[in-house]
Amino acid sequence: MDLADIPLFSMLRSRLGYLSERQKLIAENVANSNTAGYAPKDLKPFSFQAQVEAASTVTPAVTEPGHMLPARARPGVGGNFKSVKTRDSETTLDGNSVVLEEQMMKMSDARMNYDAAVGFYQKSLDLLRLATRKPGG
Repeated sequence: MDLADIPLFSMLRSRLGYLSERQKLIAENVANSNTAGYAPKDLKPFSFQAQVEAASTVTPAVTEPGHMLPARARPGVGGNFKSVKTRDSETTLDGNSVVLEEQMMKMSDARMNYDAAVGFYQKSLDLLRLATRKPGG
């Protein structure tokens, strides 16, 4: 049995991947805080609803060539996170709009969410181990 077959673990893995990508973008923003004309980037918010729909066990059949494929069957849907340019609250004279304080807040938020997801992943694994353990052993 593969943990990827369990929807909960699949969604948690997607969440962890999202938070890792977000952390990379925030680090890139901080690294470019002195680059003229640089606009900070961030990811679109993670949607558990989209993950639940992607993990749905019901797969519609494509019986006619004109039918649309379900979202999870289309290439590039699911694990690809898109970055969007965001505007922080200030822009310097050289056009750079990275505000380090805001980036640090985003970084700590991403870190807290990552730690929470890892904790939930660990607790779910512990529950699986408990369920598969021999009684009385």
